[in-house]
Amino acid sequence: MGKNLADAFSSAREVFAEIDDALSQKLSKIMWEGPEGDLTLTENAQPAIMAASIAVLRVMEKEFGLEVAKHAALVAGHSLGEYSALCAAGAFTLSDTARLLKIRGLAMQSAVPVGEGGMTALIGAEIEQAEEVAAEASAEGGTCVVANDNAPGQVVISGSKDAMDRVPEIAKAKSIKRAIPLSVSAPFHCPLMQPAAQKMAEALEGVTIRPLSVPVLANVTAAPTQEPDYVRPLLVSQVTNRVRWRESILSLRDYGAETTVEFGGNKVLTGMVKRIDKELQTVTLDSPADLEAFAKTL
Repeated sequence: MGKNLADAFSSAREVFAEIDDALSQKLSKIMWEGPEGDLTLTENAQPAIMAASIAVLRVMEKEFGLEVAKHAALVAGHSLGEYSALCAAGAFTLSDTARLLKIRGLAMQSAVPVGEGGMTALIGAEIEQAEEVAAEASAEGGTCVVANDNAPGQVVISGSKDAMDRVPEIAKAKSIKRAIPLSVSAPFHCPLMQPAAQKMAEALEGVTIRPLSVPVLANVTAAPTQEPDYVRPLLVSQVTNRVRWRESILSLRDYGAETTVEFGGNKVLTGMVKRIDKELQTVTLDSPADLEAFAKTL
């Protein structure tokens, strides 16, 4: 995660050093050396994923002349990636972004005791089918909602264990191809995350949100905003509500975007984009060679 960039560019090394300092933790060492069990803890994974993304961005800015305000129509990120997007647009400092994601990870992990909730990916399901599955699963008690509307045929639902245990049978009855329980530590993006939302509201109150250089496409609305005052409530709402990624990508053309550029995500979001809108051009930036090639197009 980002080691190849850190080896090649001082601007990337500066990103990892600043995040390590902000967290009073050698997160970069965990990212590059493990152990994997520590890296996958959500309190580490969230700032680590952001670090990898912003390292790519800083190298593009400092070494290759990228200007977000000049070259981007807007920014967007999936779940924790919305914080990375806001950092890219200048709303948060890098240090504040790292600290907020550390708090977010801890808050989301502790909101629901381990084993009392879960998430399931419905493969081959459209959003309407997923909503029906969630409604039926929670009809007999418990919580179950659509958490991530990722792409056509890929929807994730989230909720309490009692309701989630009913999902496979309900999905099978609706001829949904597969219902795959996810290896996650908590039921993210559902009402059970309300304690985490409250903690994030308190954390965000103590952080300055600066003017955005370009609009951010918010997860919970699939609509752009450039107003700092709107960012805080959107991020609080995001903790308990659906990530509207499919809707967000479908709206890009309305805002003049014809190409998506994924910063350090190992092509995960690019794969979703290709399923949502096959006409959009896509670029993924992970390796030094990727960055050098993309710089020639600016």
